[in-house]
Amino acid sequence: MTDPSQHPATAAIAARPAELRISVAVGAAFIVQSAFALIWAGGAAERINQLEARVDASQMLIVRTARLEEQVKSVRTTLIRIEEKIDQNRENAQ
Repeated sequence: MTDPSQHPATAAIAARPAELRISVAVGAAFIVQSAFALIWAGGAAERINQLEARVDASQMLIVRTARLEEQVKSVRTTLIRIEEKIDQNRENAQ
């Protein structure tokens, strides 16, 4: 009688569990990597949203600063005119 472990069909059946384990391992690795990629992408999207909010806030501050600069220029111009009038009144009073 021949040894059943030497039969070609037995060898093919014995090889299949190893192939199945490899296939399952590759599939599981792919699923895990995909899950981590999705988590990373979600985190990156959140960071981008936070940066966009900061940019919007910065733009608002830039606009407010520009308005304040214009107001300060106007106040300086007015102050110079007032000082000139005071100086003229002092000169005329003497």
